[in-house]
Amino acid sequence: MRLKDFFYFNRSDRSILLFFLSLGVVAFALILFLGGEEKDTTPWNAQDSVEVQKETISSHSTKYHEEYIQGESRNIELFPFDPNTADSNALLRLGLQPWQVRNIYKYRAAGGIYRRPADFARLYGLTRKQYRELEPYIQISKDYAPASTLFAEEPHQKSDTTQHYPVKLRPNEHIDLNTSDTTQLQRVPGIGSYFAKRIANYRERLGGFYSAKQLLEIEDFPESAINFFIVSNNIQQINVNQLNLSQLKRHPYINYYQAKAIIDYRRLRGPLHSLNELRLLKDFTATDIERLSHYVEF
Repeated sequence: MRLKDFFYFNRSDRSILLFFLSLGVVAFALILFLGGEEKDTTPWNAQDSVEVQKETISSHSTKYHEEYIQGESRNIELFPFDPNTADSNALLRLGLQPWQVRNIYKYRAAGGIYRRPADFARLYGLTRKQYRELEPYIQISKDYAPASTLFAEEPHQKSDTTQHYPVKLRPNEHIDLNTSDTTQLQRVPGIGSYFAKRIANYRERLGGFYSAKQLLEIEDFPESAINFFIVSNNIQQINVNQLNLSQLKRHPYINYYQAKAIIDYRRLRGPLHSLNELRLLKDFTATDIERLSHYVEF
């Protein structure tokens, strides 16, 4: 047998062998190519990235440093200005920050008007110190004042505008609780406009007071003020036989269930002749009967 017979392959075997040899060559070439490129380029890419980051940080740092130096070195001048008309250059010269100037422009573009120097104090970011320094220089034109002030400038405007507070009563002085208006009620020590209105409203709902101690039914009412009142017999009474349910329960001393009990009593037994007839009803106590006795008629 000859030696070449040992290396003889048929056609199909040769095709398979050539395919695997080609595959091996391609794989080896890829390993050499990719491995060499990674080895060569990775350090360069990392170094390049670090250099780029350093340059970016350096540029930002330089930018902020320049802006800081520029802001610190900006000359601040104080001069008369109208916040309704001052331009950006003037506002910056006054020491305002660019973002504050933008806010002023937005406020004016939206129709906002500075009518008095105190309005400028609401500028966001403006400190007390800055406002006190700028306040003497704020000069708002009268063109931005309300049109109604044109008539206020007439001679009659010089009338006394001082707010006068009512003179308080002395310990031995008294006023009528049922006839005094809110101005007179404010003369009582401890009574201001708030409690004067509360007294007048409660008096109207009751129909008048039969005792000054009824004022304690008003929430947080100062008890010390009771001694300054006298009570006249000036009470408006209601006819319990003529009013309907809604009208009855409007009175502070008649609640919904009591008003309904009165209506049911009238429907079943006829008109009331005395409050004693209500004593048998569970919705009325002796205190309720006593209080209502001053306000009802039959």
